[in-house]
Amino acid sequence: MSAPKRCFSIVRRLDAPRELVFRAWTDPDHLQWFGQTGAPGERQPATVDLRVGGAWRVHMIENEHRSYVTGGVYREIEPPEKIVFTWGAVGGWPPIDPGKPDDGPVVTVTLRDLGGTTEMTFHVGFPDGFTDDSVRHWFSLGVVDGWTRTIDRLAPSLPATVAEPF
Repeated sequence: MSAPKRCFSIVRRLDAPRELVFRAWTDPDHLQWFGQTGAPGERQPATVDLRVGGAWRVHMIENEHRSYVTGGVYREIEPPEKIVFTWGAVGGWPPIDPGKPDDGPVVTVTLRDLGGTTEMTFHVGFPDGFTDDSVRHWFSLGVVDGWTRTIDRLAPSLPATVAEPF
């Protein structure tokens, strides 16, 4: 069996300035788009500690039987161009140990200014410490489809936004 692909990217063009898209990822008042799955229930507030080593958390409600906290631990922050975080949450999904930030999937969100619109590249990479079987397992869980559905919720949350998939 050959080695699995260890990363994937999703690219969107958003009809919003880069600063607004950056804020949608980093401001708890704007981060509500992330957990808006359309499932019934009251939305919980997002929390953001916007500093390297700080964490963001969102309560996801998929349906009446499945909800969890997800988020990440920031590794790099370059407003308004780039955010890098280890994906996961302490006591959430995927589980994360904040003392071991290299043990989880790494997400890089890069925002390129296109003169009033923004090209967003969302990239997930699985660290070298993940075995090939572990990476295959993540892909079998539907990680690409799950992140695609999540990213697709961003554009409607931005004023007058239309997303164009590449």
